[in-house]
Amino acid sequence: MSASPILITGGAQRLGRHCAERLVQDGHPVIVSYRRERAELDSMRQRGIVTLQADFSSEAGILDFIERLKGQTNALRAIVHNASDWAPDSLDSDAGANFERLFRVHMLAPYLINLHAKSLLDACSEPQRDIIHMTDYVVQKGSRKHAAYAATKAGLDNLTLSFAAQYAPGIQVNAIAPALIMLNEQDDEAYAAKARAKSLMDMVPGPGVIYQSLRYLLDNRYVTGTVMAVDGGRHLR
Repeated sequence: MSASPILITGGAQRLGRHCAERLVQDGHPVIVSYRRERAELDSMRQRGIVTLQADFSSEAGILDFIERLKGQTNALRAIVHNASDWAPDSLDSDAGANFERLFRVHMLAPYLINLHAKSLLDACSEPQRDIIHMTDYVVQKGSRKHAAYAATKAGLDNLTLSFAAQYAPGIQVNAIAPALIMLNEQDDEAYAAKARAKSLMDMVPGPGVIYQSLRYLLDNRYVTGTVMAVDGGRHLR
């Protein structure tokens, strides 16, 4: 249990929401950022989760979020950078704008938040403070249809090393790199079978494995600068 809250960006749905609700269940106060209002936020607020709207597609939006975050709390136990945009490459005149948006969401937002919210981590009285970047398995091999996504997630992967070196020993900085963890509601059994076959474990494990990985990093005082692969052995295929 922590007295200072844990921030999860992009925490209104899927992996972010699961981790936020599990943390609250385990007694940790949680703040999540969200891009747009959705029905799930009401139930999260009823659980005591603090929600802050954020637009990470512009530098102004990122800095505005940081200011409002500082108005909400004077300390943080951890920052989990989960905000993401799984956008395919654009082949028209919007290609540059698409890349820039993904860069701001996946790299600039974590970079600026890590810099400007370090004072909140420093103010936490607990012996362990963490920054955790959610990257992606695709960083290892690139992507034919999501090159901008893969490249900007790779940049976030590298920021893990830089901030780990810069913030040690007071703040630990690590990353979690998942492959496919959960399906969408519209995915059919044929897609699910194809997804399962990509990993040695032959399964789509669900978000619980990400929470287990998050808790390992939050609970271990001697790990920093690492990328934890959660890919079911997919890298060996």
